Amino acid sequence: MARSISYITGSQLLSLKRRPSIAVVDVRDDERSCDAHIAGSIHYASGTFSEKIPNLIQDVKGKDTLVFHCALSQVRGPSCARRFADYLAEIKEDVGIKNVLVLERGFNGWQASGRPVCRCNDIPCKGEKA
Repeated sequence: MARSISYITGSQLLSLKRRPSIAVVDVRDDERSCDAHIAGSIHYASGTFSEKIPNLIQDVKGKDTLVFHCALSQVRGPSCARRFADYLAEIKEDVGIKNVLVLERGFNGWQASGRPVCRCNDIPCKGEKA
């Protein structure tokens, strides 16, 4: 069963952000370290994303919703979300993830709207859970 990929607005994500069942996955490459990031997000660069999907599944254990984004969420964010959803369909194992979403307008839209960002260099980000 192929999972559908839906989009979520920054406002919707901000209102759901306190839920412990959501993980935000930043798939930007090097720009994450210079441009800041959504607080509490986890980083899986798009260039190496496919081979690290099993690690991502471990990192998001207990989450039921993953929100992917890149800078604009036009190419990397949606394509990584699709690869992740396809992987889940292939393994035919219930890992508890019910929703695979893409953040509309990506990180740039999030930041331009004045939403909170974190500038830490911690891996994983110890900022407020997103």
